[in-house]
Amino acid sequence: MIEQRMSVSSILARCKGRYQRTASGRLGRREFRMRNQAPLISFTFDDFPASAFSNGGRILEEHGVAGTYYTSLGLMGQIAPAGKIFEREDLALVLERGHELGCHTFDHCHAYDTPAREFEASIVRNRSTLEALLPGACFNTLSYPIGCPRPGSKIRSARYFAGCRAGGQRANRGTIDLNQLSAYFIEQSRDHPKAIGDMIKANHDAGAWLIFATHDVCEEPTRYGCTLEMFEEIVRQSVASGARVIPVSAALAEIGANGFVDAGCERKNPSTLVP
Repeated sequence: MIEQRMSVSSILARCKGRYQRTASGRLGRREFRMRNQAPLISFTFDDFPASAFSNGGRILEEHGVAGTYYTSLGLMGQIAPAGKIFEREDLALVLERGHELGCHTFDHCHAYDTPAREFEASIVRNRSTLEALLPGACFNTLSYPIGCPRPGSKIRSARYFAGCRAGGQRANRGTIDLNQLSAYFIEQSRDHPKAIGDMIKANHDAGAWLIFATHDVCEEPTRYGCTLEMFEEIVRQSVASGARVIPVSAALAEIGANGFVDAGCERKNPSTLVP
């Protein structure tokens, strides 16, 4: 009887997950036809663990490229499942070194389980907190935390961001949903590195936009991250592929989707924090 109940529970969980993924993919869309002239690759880091910047950022810079750090300011200075999270002074350093800060909601809200109004409030709080810490800085893109996004949250997020990134383990090509950009999580292929190389080649051949995502980058990563060696090899292959390797906002401009600019957001790269 216990095994039967567990089986029913497992089936219901799979059905719920399938329903959420279907609703998320089909509803709340902001469709856009990509117009890039060359293949693109972006590197993104969710939660902004300290190692993603100290190690991942250094590796990107050594290859002459930059990434996007999706930031939940409510996690600042904490220890999270992906390891030690960034410190306050890292915010200015990210911009000084040519990288991009992206929004991950202030509270690291579950993208589907959080009511849309609450999700939006956490976006607003993250934006206002960044402005208080780093006047003139703003988030132009969003990464949905944890799960696929609720359709209502997709619609609300579109008020604030030129593009919003999810998962999906695929590249972006042709007509895409700016409210749910696809990404490829590196950690899901830690045991199959050839799959990543195949993705890079397929992205080049299709003239598509591949967004890599991960969390920590260190010698002994959590299950959400990858090793320095693996990350360095992926960056090397990406640059060697001939794709333009640029942050998410720059890639949005390359595909012609940079028309959205919040009237209250001056895009600057300030180098000093408010005391």
